[in-house]
Amino acid sequence: MRAPYPAIKSYRKEYLDVDSIHTLYYEESGNPEGIPVLFVHGGPGVGVSSMDRRFFNPEKFRIILFDQRGSGKSTPHASLENNTTAHLLADMEKLRECLALDQWVLFGGSWGSTLSLLYAQAHPDRVMALILRGIFLCRKQDIDWFYKEGASRVFPEFWQAFVESIPEAERGDLVTAYYNRLTGDNELVRMSAAKQWSTWEARCATLNPNSELLARFVNPHNALSLASIEAHYFAHNAFIEENQLLNNIARLAGVPGVIIHGRYDMVCPIDQAYALHSLWPDSRLEVIRDAGHASGDPGIVDALVKATDAMADEFSDVS
Repeated sequence: MRAPYPAIKSYRKEYLDVDSIHTLYYEESGNPEGIPVLFVHGGPGVGVSSMDRRFFNPEKFRIILFDQRGSGKSTPHASLENNTTAHLLADMEKLRECLALDQWVLFGGSWGSTLSLLYAQAHPDRVMALILRGIFLCRKQDIDWFYKEGASRVFPEFWQAFVESIPEAERGDLVTAYYNRLTGDNELVRMSAAKQWSTWEARCATLNPNSELLARFVNPHNALSLASIEAHYFAHNAFIEENQLLNNIARLAGVPGVIIHGRYDMVCPIDQAYALHSLWPDSRLEVIRDAGHASGDPGIVDALVKATDAMADEFSDVS
């Protein structure tokens, strides 16, 4: 089973002004002359980490990481102003232009798969290939699974902890209930809601309990951006049309893709990956039988590293 590549440091760290409010953090590592690959993080609101560089052979890839609006080291932190899917897609295109790249590979998991697919559908000529993990189609039924009924029946004890601070009268729409608290003026209420929201997600993300992931998610800085931005997006249907990704799948004609999905993914159930793959002839679906949602599950790591290695071989003549 493949392990991640050894830890490496970035050779370039920069900030990109994308409007009068937001500045994005981005970094590059690996081979400056290698195959350009953009790591598109999840959430929205998670931000990138040093681990995210390690899915790629640093001798073959020019590894580009960036923090989406309000996330990670981007500023202003946890800001919801001018923060929609259209803004994020425009930011990705502005980053590509800033880096003077004709094309790049997109590598995204969970919300990162959503955003990667949306970008590829908007700019298919700019995408060499897609490597996607934990497909999130962002339909109402997909959001309801995790925040209304579905995952709640698999993790009833974690669900009880998630809902216990919300009055019963508001529990029929937990996304709105949390969104109201996360955007309110009471700082203590905001931080408590952020921790509860992030804890629920972290507990459900891995096949086996993962204390490191939980600690990262509930860190106050990360929890506030993750919870606030996710609730903002999900309360507004991710700022896309219902079933937009599948309705526009024809736009991916000729764009190759690898889809990697854990059999026991309780955040984004596997039917989403099957629905995408069934309509996208240029995709290959690999189901990991002993994995959940998180990119750090060993089976997911193995499949992702093998996928990037195969893509490096395929595009070895691209610089």
